[in-house]
Amino acid sequence: MLENIINKFEEGFISLLLVVMTLFVFADVVLRFGFNSGVSWLQEVTLYMMAWFVLFGASYGVKVGAHIGVDSFVKLFPKKIRRVMGVLSVSICIAYCIIFMIGAWNYLTKLKLINLEMEDLEVERWMSESIILIGFVLLLFRFFQLLIKIIKGDAEGFSHIDEAAESLELADQIRQEEHTIKGGDK
Repeated sequence: MLENIINKFEEGFISLLLVVMTLFVFADVVLRFGFNSGVSWLQEVTLYMMAWFVLFGASYGVKVGAHIGVDSFVKLFPKKIRRVMGVLSVSICIAYCIIFMIGAWNYLTKLKLINLEMEDLEVERWMSESIILIGFVLLLFRFFQLLIKIIKGDAEGFSHIDEAAESLELADQIRQEEHTIKGGDK
């Protein structure tokens, strides 16, 4: 149940960020080119929203297996070795997240100490840039989930989008549609 709530929140938040960013950019373009004016803070807020979108999206991508990967080399090995390689690669990702989280914590702490604000809004930068830490905490959580799946045997490693398979399926669909159209003309 908690996982379902987290999933819905994550999907909703990513969708909200995308919609609001799109509206902000649209409004900024209309104001600039239509009325030769603009709102000074729109561009800066959109930039920070993009960072939130990317890091939340990266975490979500790990969860649903939406990241592109080159796994043709890994597929050459037997299942047990692929699982070992999966554990190794996920462990490296976990170490990377921990290193980044430590760096983000140090960075945000220093930003808070110097009380630096965003350029166009009276919001402290450590608040807007806290996505660095939050994003890598989310990534760490997703990598631990994946590691547990690999250890339990529910996964061999990262599940990637197989672009080659998708391209072949798309090509087959196009051929079938062309065949249907040509067959319908006779």
